[in-house]
Amino acid sequence: MVQILLIDDEEPIRKLLARIIELEGYKVSTASCCSDALQQLRKQQYDVILCDVFLPDGNGVDFIFDIKKYSNDAAIILLTAHGNIQDGVQAIKNGAFDYITKGDDNRKIIPTINRAVDETEKKKGKKTTSVAYSFDSIVGKSNELKQAITLAQKVSRTDAAVLLTGETGTGKEVFAHAIHQASQRASQPIVDINCSAFSKDLLESELFGYKAGAFTGALKDKKGLFEVANHGTIFLDEIGEMAFELQARLLRVLETGEYIKIGDTKPTKVDVRIISATNRDLKKEIENGNFREDLYFRLSVFQICLPPLRERKDDIESLSYMFLNKFANKLNKKITGITPEVLDILKNAEWKGNVRELRNVIERCSIVCEEQITFEDLPLDLQKRKSDISLMKDNFELAEIERMHIIKVLQYTNGNKTEAARLLKIGLATLYRKIETYKISMSLLSR
Repeated sequence: MVQILLIDDEEPIRKLLARIIELEGYKVSTASCCSDALQQLRKQQYDVILCDVFLPDGNGVDFIFDIKKYSNDAAIILLTAHGNIQDGVQAIKNGAFDYITKGDDNRKIIPTINRAVDETEKKKGKKTTSVAYSFDSIVGKSNELKQAITLAQKVSRTDAAVLLTGETGTGKEVFAHAIHQASQRASQPIVDINCSAFSKDLLESELFGYKAGAFTGALKDKKGLFEVANHGTIFLDEIGEMAFELQARLLRVLETGEYIKIGDTKPTKVDVRIISATNRDLKKEIENGNFREDLYFRLSVFQICLPPLRERKDDIESLSYMFLNKFANKLNKKITGITPEVLDILKNAEWKGNVRELRNVIERCSIVCEEQITFEDLPLDLQKRKSDISLMKDNFELAEIERMHIIKVLQYTNGNKTEAARLLKIGLATLYRKIETYKISMSLLSR
């Protein structure tokens, strides 16, 4: 099991983060200060270490060097309540895997830990892409999803650059890994990086690496992710967030297969397949001057658009049960199923966050439910939506009753609208509006 050490002096935050991470299936140990953490590091090897910057007996940025003495292969993630670019840059230079601002970046914690775990396993020589990322593991039977899978399977057999587009949460990362897993590069690493998670300078350092002495704190050479992914695949998530200046360097890699590390004078050659993803309209970004058109054409040799969940409602039930089984096992609970009422609500929800939002809802329900997921286990916003739908249904029924009543009265007056308005006790103009609204034709008035 993956071992994670969480170092934070604030007990409420420490407990909350530990619980969130444990729900993802990781084993979490905690420490409240540097000295406490060192005691645990002497006894146990950890895969990932989350460390607060401001600790009672030290600074997390400097503490990285002490951690490395005991867990050199561990991926270190720095946490701080106050984002500071200089601290972030220095943390990465000191060997940290990433840097997260608590509060602002809460949604990034679990994805960052997942990436850190992958990085640690690569260092240990483990294969990070598993059958969990195969096309067979993608749940859904809707035509829209099947078409996307068919396209992805065809392109996976080539080395063509792939651009995955679609709304947030539609499964672009899963598709990227499935394409790699089905390719001739499957035995080589796939390296993920979220372009929105780094500033321009940090992203440049992560992608291309640097030479020792390139800047203050660069004590030894650092491999960039392109070099780590050599002969494999690199997945550039949220490519639309990449700084315009950095796009030129990426274009050079695509065109020549080489780049120059920060502080180096000689090019580094790589053989890497590039898969990128975005939820932005890159053509609009090009029009607005935020994205290079030549880079867009290079990245989108083969473009696949993943459908939003609202366009594949037939898949919602099977996805819900897949997530339910996963979380029931994780929570060690026996959950027998989902009531028809809840399934109906899930199928009619908007799902702006798509599959990811559905996953979060099922996780929440799995935590609070007893034997099965019922209406009371749903988040309040979905409960309210059920009430709104019922109210709309009632309004539709009332409108139909009014429509039929107007038709009956018009039939009684042989189409005399003035007489009908009098009997209905409404103005003539109002009657004309209702006739137009309800699309009442004269043919309906024949008795």
